[in-house]
Amino acid sequence: MIKSFKIYIYPHGKGDRFANALLPVNFEPGGNYASESYFKKVLTKSHFITKDPSAADLFYLPFSIATLRHDRRVGVGGIPDFIKDYIFRISRSYPFWNRTAGADHFYVACHSIAKVAMEKAEEVKFNAIQVVCSSNYFLAGYVPHKDASMPQIWPRQVEPPSLGLSKRKKLAFFAGAINSPVRQNLLQVWRNDSEIFANYGRLRTPYSDALLGSKFCLHVKGFEVNTARIGDSLFYGCVPVILANHYDLPFADILNWKSFSIVVDTIDIPLLKKILKGVSHERYLMLHRNVLKVRKHFRWNPFPVEYDAFYMVMYELWLRRSSVRIPLLN
Repeated sequence: MIKSFKIYIYPHGKGDRFANALLPVNFEPGGNYASESYFKKVLTKSHFITKDPSAADLFYLPFSIATLRHDRRVGVGGIPDFIKDYIFRISRSYPFWNRTAGADHFYVACHSIAKVAMEKAEEVKFNAIQVVCSSNYFLAGYVPHKDASMPQIWPRQVEPPSLGLSKRKKLAFFAGAINSPVRQNLLQVWRNDSEIFANYGRLRTPYSDALLGSKFCLHVKGFEVNTARIGDSLFYGCVPVILANHYDLPFADILNWKSFSIVVDTIDIPLLKKILKGVSHERYLMLHRNVLKVRKHFRWNPFPVEYDAFYMVMYELWLRRSSVRIPLLN
């Protein structure tokens, strides 16, 4: 893959009206939705790019949903029209989209707005590869195996900490806004428990200390199935517990999630302590060892490092390429 896989990016100039959303990223990505910008920034400087479309395995649609939602000319409500117009433009200007109806094209987005961004461009939703953080296979518009789940990762440019298991005194920890029925249920059942710390509002201790001091860290569905808590848990060496039904977990084609996490159906929240205490010491040691092994896959780097988040996304795309390259017609 590393040597042969090639991506063609639709070219745009600095004079383009929406150059801010189409050109390569020239800033240091940050915040909850940094994964989208990190991927674009690293890809555009990588050896995977080709300027020869006949050599391309896939075609990248370089619009940035994260940028467009803050652009006053577009805004959240105008993104579907922007995408519709963009596909119309490239399908009239280039032959690549029309020869496959977009099946060898992909876009990348981390904000949940992406699920409604394609409302007026259904050929993108149903034909193109959608690399998104909000990968809920229960909802129409996300197609597992065609589309790919990308982790939502808060960027950190420091080495992950190391802490002995003996310092992890809490059984489980969660902190976050109570913005979904799942989180409401979690808080209702466990808010006053002495072993499962379910928090909302301002924490009394630093978030990082709470993660470092817990055996299990809870990833609980909020507005969407995805949050940055899986990445947070792995970075701080805490075994993630997934409470988000219908979540197509990131890199599930590659990683065995059962080897480093616990997946619990949301209906079983009242049984959460029993489930976690039922994990044997030997199994927990195995889960924790694997957490330390896999967390390199959930890190973005300014320059790609083998097996980091960028290479994992690229491998997901490589798995979805067509084995037969359709020739361009003269």
